[in-house]
Amino acid sequence: MLGGGVANFIRFVGKLLTTPSRLLKLVLPLTTRDHNDDRKDVQPLALLVHPQQPLSYLERLIQSELPAFDSGKGGNKIARVSFRAVESADDEIIPKSQTPDEEREGREASKVSPSRGGPGEGGVESYSGLGREGADQSDGRLVHWSSSTEIGDFIRDAARAKEFAVDIEGAGEAIMVGVPSFRDRTHYLRTRLRKAARKIHDMTSLKRDCDIAAHKSAQRLATAGFGGIAAWWYMVYYLTFRTDYGWDVMEPVTYLVGLSAVMLGYLWFLYHNREVSYRSALNLTISRRQNKLYQARGFDLHRWENLIEEANSLRKEIKAVASEYDVDWDETADEHGEEVAETLRKERQKNQKPAEKSKKDDSEN
Repeated sequence: MLGGGVANFIRFVGKLLTTPSRLLKLVLPLTTRDHNDDRKDVQPLALLVHPQQPLSYLERLIQSELPAFDSGKGGNKIARVSFRAVESADDEIIPKSQTPDEEREGREASKVSPSRGGPGEGGVESYSGLGREGADQSDGRLVHWSSSTEIGDFIRDAARAKEFAVDIEGAGEAIMVGVPSFRDRTHYLRTRLRKAARKIHDMTSLKRDCDIAAHKSAQRLATAGFGGIAAWWYMVYYLTFRTDYGWDVMEPVTYLVGLSAVMLGYLWFLYHNREVSYRSALNLTISRRQNKLYQARGFDLHRWENLIEEANSLRKEIKAVASEYDVDWDETADEHGEEVAETLRKERQKNQKPAEKSKKDDSEN
């Protein structure tokens, strides 16, 4: 046996922390060196794990830091490590044959949580997502979890209580580890989202002013185009009916002008690689005017697009965690108000339309 045994290497309170890298930092009060008996200078062991890794991976990490102990058969063995989480009282599997008192207790438990079913019945699991911030559930019993379970799934289920237990063979007691809540799991994600949202909010007013000015400029140009068409119509009318040219002269002129318009439209298609329409011409005019205004007023379009992409990516990750914890997340509070939330929503819709069109084209092919 190495050192003073497994029990001498453990103090019985640990913690689970979130990190900026989206990994989880598990701090356990155990060490592989024993310097004194009072254990006052024990340095906790820190382990970084990913939520999608299985509990067996975490088990092997802990085992690699533990001393071997006497197996009682003339050799040393590595301590087994297991994980337990608090299970609600009404989760207990009840045999079919029960005493009257047991049946009465089962009916009372089903009234407290009707969606989970009665004793021995199936139902719907519930999660609070409060973790260490929630109410104490010391009345529930600890249930052993399979080592093949993903760490993230285990933490999500354990979040109904304040802590879960890490059992190490040879230790006198289990190590109780505080369970991170939804707010703990998403702390750094929400911090980054708020930071990006503040930057987007500062740039939104300048972009809005540029966009409004570009649209007004394009509308004035479109109005001028209508004026040109009306002037052409009046000139054809005047030369045909008010002068000696007549229709015999004006007919080939109008034909050549129409053919020239078709040729110019085809050149437009070859140069811009887009269909010829009033809408495409208007959009091109607006886009060019926007770019000029952005440059003139110091608006960094590339930085704006990166911030929008980052904010929507962070929002997606937070939404995924909120779905795991079954928590209603108020995104407007972290997105710096409704204006930024609406901007992000429009950008998501804009990106969804090409994706939906691409799927439709693939299905038709």
